[in-house]
Amino acid sequence: MAYVIGDECVSCGTCEGECPVGAISEGDGKYEINPDTCVECGSCAAACPTGAINL
Repeated sequence: MAYVIGDECVSCGTCEGECPVGAISEGDGKYEINPDTCVECGSCAAACPTGAINL
């Protein structure tokens, strides 16, 4: 199960730079995680300042 970005996302972009496989991209109003690419490492969740990223 891939990580997902919730509505708490403020589109700061911090998570995108932390993803080792490039699974995160800017979406419509918030960032999005490609579930087919996500390796569930948790780097994005640890870096998110608003806690918007969860499994």
